[in-house]
Amino acid sequence: MTSLTLQLATAEDTERLGQDIGLALVKGDLVTLSGDLGAGKSTLARGLIRTIANDSAYEVPSPTFTIVQSYPELRLPISHVDLYRLSSSEEIDELGLDEALEDGAVLVEWPERADEVLAKPAIRINLLHDGNGRTVEIEGEDAALARLQRSLAIRTFLGRAGYADADRRYLLGDASARGYETIDTGCERPLILMNSPYNPGGPILRDGRTYMQIAHLSQSVTAFVAVNHLLRSNGFYVPQIMSDDLDNGFLLLENLGNEGILDADGAPIVERYEASVRLLARMHERTWARDVEIAKGYTHHIHDFDRDAMMIEVELLSDWYVPRMAGFRLAPEQKAAYVGAWDQVFSRLRSSEESLVQRDFHSPNILWRSEASGIDRVGLLDFQDAMIGPSAYDVASLVLDARVTVEPELQQYLLAAYIEERRSRDSSFNEIAFLEAFSIMAAQRNAKILGIFVRLDERDGKPYYLKHLPRIQAYLAGALGHPSLTPVREWCEKMDLLSLELQ
Repeated sequence: MTSLTLQLATAEDTERLGQDIGLALVKGDLVTLSGDLGAGKSTLARGLIRTIANDSAYEVPSPTFTIVQSYPELRLPISHVDLYRLSSSEEIDELGLDEALEDGAVLVEWPERADEVLAKPAIRINLLHDGNGRTVEIEGEDAALARLQRSLAIRTFLGRAGYADADRRYLLGDASARGYETIDTGCERPLILMNSPYNPGGPILRDGRTYMQIAHLSQSVTAFVAVNHLLRSNGFYVPQIMSDDLDNGFLLLENLGNEGILDADGAPIVERYEASVRLLARMHERTWARDVEIAKGYTHHIHDFDRDAMMIEVELLSDWYVPRMAGFRLAPEQKAAYVGAWDQVFSRLRSSEESLVQRDFHSPNILWRSEASGIDRVGLLDFQDAMIGPSAYDVASLVLDARVTVEPELQQYLLAAYIEERRSRDSSFNEIAFLEAFSIMAAQRNAKILGIFVRLDERDGKPYYLKHLPRIQAYLAGALGHPSLTPVREWCEKMDLLSLELQ
């Protein structure tokens, strides 16, 4: 075990340490709290549980008399255990801690009462009186302590930004390794913290490159900062970066609110989708820099959405989606035929219009700023993977929103709005070439997403995304109806792929 020592001057510091620990926990973590009476164990536990509950007033009764106080309804279910009144260590088996660790995390006070029968803790905390304050000694398994140390590094980053005492709350994680928190600084609207550690990119796949390198996915927050600066300087509304630590992957961002482009039932709000697609038309008028210099001497290069990137993405369908749906892996000749079909299709993009492509321009990443006007009403998020590629890609991403059913009538309305906006500002806009590129990019993107969502389930244990598969299958089938997609459509028909149901 590795270890660290912290000094806590006040009870508020102790509760904030509970926040920092709570945001580092994952399912299966056993945390033990040792210390004399009055050392601050209950204060730390209260801060930890309230953080996981996302509620500063959440009721956290002492488990002294009940021995176990469970919170199964929380984002991460917590069992808070106090062994002070345990008469025998043999009673530990009756508390159901092993079962609790299967579903969430367990926090144990007075662990020394049953040390010989408790499971090995992921994090062991000892609080000691130190004058009017406390000294905290923390030991842990390497993986758990690394998570905690990163959480403590966030607190240090907030301190440098002037918000050492801010309340931290979990906001969300996404399909990547990034995580987000709200940071309550006492202002009307909390700030947003992006926690994006450097991603080395996984195993080498081909030509000495990882998947992330082939697909040109961002590996650090430098990409977000660069594209943020680029978009803002061109008149598009992105979150203001309040503070940054590029080396450690921390950003403190303006909060654009929580008003999106969907209604209360999760359906598209037509006005907001239309404003978003018209924003894309304005974006696609511009010429975009490929190398963006940002603060502290960092420079980010915006890559081309090239054949290799497009192909590695559609291969997610052949490598993950097909085995799940069909029940077998493709033979080498079947895979070669699939790649060959896409090669024919991608060759048709050589003369298509190119622009900045954000790559995930859809409802989860668009916020509505009702207090603003014009294109400033559309707030942009999640653009760190931007490339230069067919401008039709982002239009397909929005019009065929992976998380939302966009009915065919609305799809046509949005396409017409985009084309109208482009024509009104450029009489030479080529509608026929755009619609061909739109179909190709729609098919490419939805083939990729089918593979990604199956991979998220099988590799990463995130089954939530599987519910979207029928919609994305329908989007892909519709896009394959364009004549330019004939080679891929014929391959899918030969495999009877689009009629298969999830296994």
